[in-house]
Amino acid sequence: MLGKSRKYICILFTFFSLMAFSESKKDVVDYVNPFIGTSNFGTTNPGAVCPNGLMSVVPFNVMGSSKNKYDKDSRWWSTPYEYHNVFFTGYSHVNLSGVGCPEAGSLLLMPTTGALQVDYKQYGSCYKNEKAQPGYYANILTDYNIKTEVTATLRSSLARFTFPKGKSHILLNLGEGLTNESGAYIKKVSDTEFVGMKLLGTFCYNPQAVFPIYFVMRTKKKPLSSGYWKKQRPMTGVESQWDKDNGKYKLYTDYKKDLAGDDIGVFLNYDTEENEQIEVQMGVSFVSIENARQNLDIEQKNKTFEQIYNEARQAWQENLSKITVEGGTENDKTIFYTALYHTLIHPNILQDVNGEYPAIESDKIKTLDKGNRYTVFSLWDTYRNVHQLLTLVYPEKQRDMIRTMINMYEEHGWMPKWELFSRETYTMEGDPAIPVITDSYLKGLRGYDIDKAYEAFYKSATTAGEDNLLRPDNDDYITKGYVALREQYDNSVSHALEYYVADNALARLAKALGKAKDAKIFYARSLNYRKYYDKQCGTLRPLLPDGTFLTKFNPKQGENFEPSPGFHEGNAWNYTFFVPHDVLGYARLMGGHKAFVNKLQMVFDKHYYDPANEPDIAYAHLFSYFKGEAWRTQKEVRKILKENFKNLPEGIPGNDDTGTMSAWAVFNMIGFYPDCPGNPSYTFTSPVFSKITIKLDKKQWGQKQLVIETISNNDKAEIIKKIEVGGKPYHSFRITHEQLIKAGHVKIYLQ
Repeated sequence: MLGKSRKYICILFTFFSLMAFSESKKDVVDYVNPFIGTSNFGTTNPGAVCPNGLMSVVPFNVMGSSKNKYDKDSRWWSTPYEYHNVFFTGYSHVNLSGVGCPEAGSLLLMPTTGALQVDYKQYGSCYKNEKAQPGYYANILTDYNIKTEVTATLRSSLARFTFPKGKSHILLNLGEGLTNESGAYIKKVSDTEFVGMKLLGTFCYNPQAVFPIYFVMRTKKKPLSSGYWKKQRPMTGVESQWDKDNGKYKLYTDYKKDLAGDDIGVFLNYDTEENEQIEVQMGVSFVSIENARQNLDIEQKNKTFEQIYNEARQAWQENLSKITVEGGTENDKTIFYTALYHTLIHPNILQDVNGEYPAIESDKIKTLDKGNRYTVFSLWDTYRNVHQLLTLVYPEKQRDMIRTMINMYEEHGWMPKWELFSRETYTMEGDPAIPVITDSYLKGLRGYDIDKAYEAFYKSATTAGEDNLLRPDNDDYITKGYVALREQYDNSVSHALEYYVADNALARLAKALGKAKDAKIFYARSLNYRKYYDKQCGTLRPLLPDGTFLTKFNPKQGENFEPSPGFHEGNAWNYTFFVPHDVLGYARLMGGHKAFVNKLQMVFDKHYYDPANEPDIAYAHLFSYFKGEAWRTQKEVRKILKENFKNLPEGIPGNDDTGTMSAWAVFNMIGFYPDCPGNPSYTFTSPVFSKITIKLDKKQWGQKQLVIETISNNDKAEIIKKIEVGGKPYHSFRITHEQLIKAGHVKIYLQ
């Protein structure tokens, strides 16, 4: 109960602080509330990170403890931090944001006082007075009266601990974290420097994806003494060291040079004066310890804590200022800029300061010759909107990401699917690199080898299933036009729908590259979704190998993540309108415009729509394909925004999915959305703000800015009365990327 009371006090402190900030003029970075999405399974975190930085340093509060709201082992979580938990066990380094599976979140750094404890159940502490801003996080550990602060550079972190007078300790726990791996190695280089390696991997429980992260830890004050610990495992039938020690941990205070094994750590002991500050640096690399040291040396050389934080803050200010908004409420601005912030966390740069990086699915180390090498490609999520946002507003980032994907194909023989720190996890389904690169290319983004990309796409689209790492059921797909249900829960319909979207994009790319024959083949494939449509049920329905429908079928089965035949993480209603590339053709199949619209509206009215589910993420925008129905898009989008995106820890509807939910909010708050991946166009909806200015890369787009202006006499107006594009009346609710960019100025009149 005491922990909960402290947390409620913290909630009031946080939001009163936000109210105080709002009274003075803010920089855009000050609108970001990193606590948004840290509950309700949003799985974001308030830790310190730079835009697309490899390093993130995050408060870790999800280890099992009766003091936490959810008393679970840390590996139950897919995030290092949950807002309503109160039991702090250190700062984790290199973390994932908004994902649905546990991984990384390791190298736990913890300050303590009093008697030395190395069991996290003993040394963990409640905390208060949390403060988070882009590039900075702080709290006070109530069990020790220690103030903790962290900030970050691209590849390193800096922690500052303010201790009370007395015996104090700094711990680095290498055994715990979100990863399923517990093995590590540590070596003492000097009294103030320790180096080592920690195993990570098995993301989404894929055993093949295991890899090391290398680190260098330095303290800026020499400890009185230091040592290692190792968690001992009990033995039966023999007298064990564990029995002799009468405990689970063995301390090595006489100091060996190094230590390797499972569940190990290092402790540093101090006698501190009142309010004495000790700083701890951490550099990381996925190449080597030496590179981790070089990353740390170069990025933090002669810099104070304040200098590093100010540089991180300025980097966020520059990135977030690419879009400025006027009008709307303070909460609207906070929701918007926090969403934009979340879209710029992943993918992350991977190469070290010397340009070296690990090649994908290989033990080779390569050196980058230009730009950035990126990692953490959650493409099943981000192909729908994150990369469209990057293409429009941050084209140089997107260009480097495309180069990275093509390089991955050259290194591994396949485009990435869900790549993580140069390992392929094969999580989720589909062939998502195709719409990502096609979308950017058709919008005019250049500077990469599109022919090599097409070679990769053609390979995944045509290779037999048994040899196809991206489309393992491609044999069915090619010969039957659909993927047959061969096991009760094999996600067959979900797989095929993703292939249809990918093949439609591939057909568009083939046509643009002058490959008319290929374009015809892939376009025809993309229309085979029709095979799944069951007029009796009015939904898509799993097909058996003989071409008949699955007999026992409930379109609602699959709600709340229960297993559902043919569908992954959802039910038939979450997938039935996931045919963004042939909306008008699909309407004819359903019986016409009215039948399509009525059924789609029913999905919203009966709450079958899931705002946190990627396949139905663009449902609301489909109304605008039909004359006289666009008002439904505007109404439903506003309703989704209002009900699901809030200035609260619960302010994202489920996993942010490395920025996907946030990108949905960003686009819809500024008034247009890319509802068909691989199609260079957008659907208009009513903006939340009176004026939005997007600073464009003139070299790329030929324009300095794009302005969307909202004209309305009523703050509650949400239905579009008319649109002007480039000063002229515009008579459609859809617009191509080229039209939008060339116009430079869009006026949307609301009623």
